[in-house]
Amino acid sequence: MTSKQRSHLKSIAANLDPIFQLGKGGISENMVKSISDALEARELIKINVLTNAEEDARSLAAELAVTLRAECVAVIGRKVILYRRSSRKDFKHIEF
Repeated sequence: MTSKQRSHLKSIAANLDPIFQLGKGGISENMVKSISDALEARELIKINVLTNAEEDARSLAAELAVTLRAECVAVIGRKVILYRRSSRKDFKHIEF
């Protein structure tokens, strides 16, 4: 992903609200399934990492990106922005 693409996605994500929270429980199998479904439906999501999380936001973002085969667009404070192109045909994809 180029820096221009990353910048474009960050500008889109600035208006998004976090739809998931990662806390003390960390990343569970159900959480991965839910996030994967959300990425398929939206392509770009924001996740909030709570203060009681056992790992920091950057390491959780890296782990999620690998598990979900997604791009970690940015980690800003305790917010993680993930992107994965949807495989749906009837979907208006994010254009770069």
